[in-house]
Amino acid sequence: MQIYYSGKKVDNLNEGRIIKVSGPLVIAEGMDDAKMYDVVRVSDRKLIGEIIEIRGDKASIQVYEETSGLGPGEPVVTTGEPLSVELGPGLIESIFDGIQRPLDVVRSASGDHIARGVEVEKLNKTRKWKFQPTVKKGDAVKAGDIIGTVQETSIVLHKIMVPIGVEGSIEEISSGEFTILETVAKVMTKDGAKDVQMLQKWPVRRGRPYKEKLSPSNPMTTGQRIIDTFFPVAKGGTACIPGPFGSGKTVVQHQLAKWADAEIVVYIGCGERGNEMTDVLMEFPELKDPKTGEPLMKRTVLIANTSDMPVAAREASIYTGITIGEYFRDMGYSVALMADSTSRWAEALREMSGRLEEMPGEEGYPAYLGSKAAEFYERAGKVICVGTENREGALTAVGAVSPPGGDLSEPVTQATLRIVKVFWGLDSALAYRRHFPAINWLQSYSLYLDRLGDWFTQQVAPDWHELRTEAMRLLQEEAELNEIVRLVGFDALSIKDRFTLEVAKTIREDYLHQNAFHEIDTYTSIHKQYRMLKAILLFYHEGQRALSEGAIFKELSNLPVRESIAKSKMILETNISEFDALEAEIKKQVASTLSNGGM
Repeated sequence: MQIYYSGKKVDNLNEGRIIKVSGPLVIAEGMDDAKMYDVVRVSDRKLIGEIIEIRGDKASIQVYEETSGLGPGEPVVTTGEPLSVELGPGLIESIFDGIQRPLDVVRSASGDHIARGVEVEKLNKTRKWKFQPTVKKGDAVKAGDIIGTVQETSIVLHKIMVPIGVEGSIEEISSGEFTILETVAKVMTKDGAKDVQMLQKWPVRRGRPYKEKLSPSNPMTTGQRIIDTFFPVAKGGTACIPGPFGSGKTVVQHQLAKWADAEIVVYIGCGERGNEMTDVLMEFPELKDPKTGEPLMKRTVLIANTSDMPVAAREASIYTGITIGEYFRDMGYSVALMADSTSRWAEALREMSGRLEEMPGEEGYPAYLGSKAAEFYERAGKVICVGTENREGALTAVGAVSPPGGDLSEPVTQATLRIVKVFWGLDSALAYRRHFPAINWLQSYSLYLDRLGDWFTQQVAPDWHELRTEAMRLLQEEAELNEIVRLVGFDALSIKDRFTLEVAKTIREDYLHQNAFHEIDTYTSIHKQYRMLKAILLFYHEGQRALSEGAIFKELSNLPVRESIAKSKMILETNISEFDALEAEIKKQVASTLSNGGM
């Protein structure tokens, strides 16, 4: 059987035979020379698989394609290489499946449904890219150094790096148009001349190296008020979004992908419904990048592995995505990775573990669920990249979790919460009330608040932390006061407590509620968030002072300026100075309640 992998002919050195087929799990014997995580080709159909267990000469293989029709005695050939991704110009704007097959090319080759055994190039090997060298002959270089650039899209400058393991001096470097397989430079190493191409390969299950991991110090602003103000995530940080069906996990992740302060976006649809992935694939090319006005796809890589695709490829998809993210991080970019959803990935682990007859852990998940989740999230981070220059890159990982019935005590959610530092807990009760994003402000948390405090006070306003703390205190007081109301009635509250409820309602409905589909409200800059919150709390302080001086509660709560506060979310980013007039109007109208007489 003639085998090709990643465009190279594989010598038929180690051919085994199938002895058992159990769904996506195939067991083959005669695999003496095979190694763990080797990619294999299964049967004459050349289905792609990966070795996940070896016992003697028997290898257990998870097959990334449909296995119906396979039977004992059919050949299995190992390629001798681990599952790897191809890295180079052509990644941006691409839509891949879980094992990096470009879906547009697959469609051209096999139609609307992926044919079994279809062989397509992961990256276009014939397209020429304009390579611009940044080093010259005689320069000393080592792994990770940038030797040239390619303008991949109008937004992304693709930096060509010296491959890991190569160090020496530039013997020859070219300028002009080349394919990713053509030699653009020669490096003289201690072992002789080494050709450098624009294409690199990297095993997906091994993290790319870096010099040093740094403590995250800057927030990844998202334009979502509840996230940026109350539960920020750091660049290079980790976050999870658990929530029941219909609570808006996917919409929140779409918002993050659209608006997050990141230069590159990697979006992984891992086992999600096909119609949701269709929405993503249709919507992203239409979205405009707010920074450049160009289509958002010009800095995005999409990986689509829907729930009807083979379960084994779902397990591989998040590793494919995070390896691509690490590659752009190594160029010095800030990368945002969205995995939707890691619960589907964990279900794939559970299915393969069950077929391997491993001892099950809680709810049937494998005992190594926690360590596998940690392996994935630990590959995020803010780092000093390898190479001569100390450039910094950041990879931020945000994973959605879909606990059955919204039960946050289930194993996948708990394993994730032990690793990540930001928890955006979605609440079905809020979603039913049409409050989006349905992030519960009393359950969620961010462990980055202290680290990011200096950034907010220096870059936004010195009193940012005080405003945020006071707004959260009012929301917590509201929950306590509502308990009292339920027990003894509204009349038991003091006038000032009633006013606290009114202001907390304003924070909830006018600040935390955000319309993802409204042209203006979909995104709020950090400075506009500050001015909105400042206006609400100014109304609170002025109102409390007025009540102390004899103002009437009903007049105060019915002031027209409250409507202006509610509409402040519609103030354009270019007109933030309008908040000055709003604050003056708040003071004027609250003062008028005193001039109208006392209680």
